Amino acid sequence: MAKINFGGVEENVVTREEYPLEKAREMLKEETIAVIGYGVQGPGQALNLRDNGFRVIVGQRSPSKSYDKAKADGFVPGETLMSIDEAVEQGTIIMYLLSDAAQIAMWPSVKAKLAPGKALYFSHGFAVTYHERTGIVPPNDVDVILVAPKGSGTSLRRLFLEGRGLNSSYAIYQDASGRAKERAIALGIGVGSGYLFETTFQREVYSDLTGERGTLMGAIQGIFEAQYNVLRKNGHTPSEAFNETVEELTQSLMPLVAENGMDWMYANCSTTAQRGALDWKDKFRDAVTPVFNELYQSVKEGIEAQKSIDSNSQADYREKLEVELKELRESEMWRTGATVRNLRPER
Repeated sequence: MAKINFGGVEENVVTREEYPLEKAREMLKEETIAVIGYGVQGPGQALNLRDNGFRVIVGQRSPSKSYDKAKADGFVPGETLMSIDEAVEQGTIIMYLLSDAAQIAMWPSVKAKLAPGKALYFSHGFAVTYHERTGIVPPNDVDVILVAPKGSGTSLRRLFLEGRGLNSSYAIYQDASGRAKERAIALGIGVGSGYLFETTFQREVYSDLTGERGTLMGAIQGIFEAQYNVLRKNGHTPSEAFNETVEELTQSLMPLVAENGMDWMYANCSTTAQRGALDWKDKFRDAVTPVFNELYQSVKEGIEAQKSIDSNSQADYREKLEVELKELRESEMWRTGATVRNLRPER
């Protein structure tokens, strides 16, 4: 484990150079990794582990689209693809990758099959951190570990196939076997992490829920809408408003920021853009800081968790979700976006 300086603060990280894949395979050579759920994170993690030479089985309800996807991805019914109950019984490491609502629903059945010495693995701190709301309290005789890739399962798989990695956090909630940390790090390397940084279950879920509602999805959509609407109200065409709001950011600027940092971006744009960006950034920061404080407090108090549990467990959740997504999809801004994407030249 290396000490890396991040902006003047030292943190413990694990890199693939110091912990190569061969070491991870050796660490888990006697383990059977049961991936429970094949929805958002399941496919990417299962396929990366399998391609990296680990023994992987998938537990998924049948019939379901996810079961069919796992089968199409090469998991064999009755051998490496089976019911959730069978997979939990066969696995020594149980990767609990169902949705938060499904984890709550399946927990009594899964808990009953967690034999001493097994490891219970999460990619989100939600279930354990908010245990008073979820009812998920792991037995004392199993390891409870976390590896949380900082991105979607789709991105995890795509970057893996490109020979790159997605950074992940890892945490140990309970070490019953004395091997919990080694298991977590080996799994983090196995799923294709770029590097691994330490956290706790609580810090992971607090930062994750804040990020999802903030700059990763909620805030960015709100900012897109605000700027697009102001431009349209002042006579700009849909194409111009969309290109100045979304297209230039996502296709040109953000990849450069990812490669070189924001200071580089400021240094390599026009002097007019430099001055305007530097003058206005503090105004935007000060305007949204109260919103982020309110958001973080709502996450910390469990309000956001309860909202998720209450809505996601409803039988008609998917139907209600589609109504909300349809409203986004059919807004002028994102109908314009679809046209802009179709006009992009093929690479």
